[in-house]
Amino acid sequence: MSVLSPALCAAAAAVVLIGLPGPSRLDLLAPPNGRSPAGPRAVALVAVLVALGLALGPVVAGLAGLLALAGRRAWSRGQAARARDRERAGAAEAMAVLGAELRAGRPPAAALEAAGGVADGPLAAALAAAATGARFGTDPSTALLRSAQGSAVPELLRGLAACWHVCSATGSSLAAAVDRLAEALRAERAQRLAVEAELAGPRATAALLAVLPLAGIVLAAGLGARPLQVLLHTPVGWGCLALGVGLDLLGLWWTGRLVAAAGGAG
Repeated sequence: MSVLSPALCAAAAAVVLIGLPGPSRLDLLAPPNGRSPAGPRAVALVAVLVALGLALGPVVAGLAGLLALAGRRAWSRGQAARARDRERAGAAEAMAVLGAELRAGRPPAAALEAAGGVADGPLAAALAAAATGARFGTDPSTALLRSAQGSAVPELLRGLAACWHVCSATGSSLAAAVDRLAEALRAERAQRLAVEAELAGPRATAALLAVLPLAGIVLAAGLGARPLQVLLHTPVGWGCLALGVGLDLLGLWWTGRLVAAAGGAG
């Protein structure tokens, strides 16, 4: 076994850590409660990759680091997509609450605060900031426009800001405008759910194709072909393993691009 294996494994671990999103990377590297110079998860990750390198070779350790990086990024994208879905799901309810509060004659600050209480994510923060501004005599549309960039529903915040500005200037019913925004949100959500349902089949097919190579390895091992011996302990096997993992990840990435282009979450 090459003496460079531990170094290669440590480099693979560094690649994984660098590839993590900012907050997660800080969680891994920051001292836990100031008592240790490195996060325990980072140390465990490096130890696992070093052990893989010593036991199975640097190629296997590098591929393990690559798979860990791909898995962590996929998990992070899934978390972000779920957070955006929660924000979109709460947007229609927040607009319904805002419209009801305005029709009941509540002050704008109280109505925005009540809507922010049922919203989620950046939308809730935007409505809370607008409520604070309204309470202190500032135009709420300014805070809504400022918060639109980081929200999953930027069009809603821009539309609400425009409605607020126009209705304040003309005396029109803001509650009616908010109700129309809520109806548009419900229609958009219904369309999104329909698209997600249509894309469930392609997603399942891609996941099945991704795990089929593992089934082939199990089948070959059952027939006595010893595929793991070849893949993990011979140069030809290392090349085949690297090529197979690379093509598998490329296929998953390309499928995600196609799903995103079709309007899915990716």
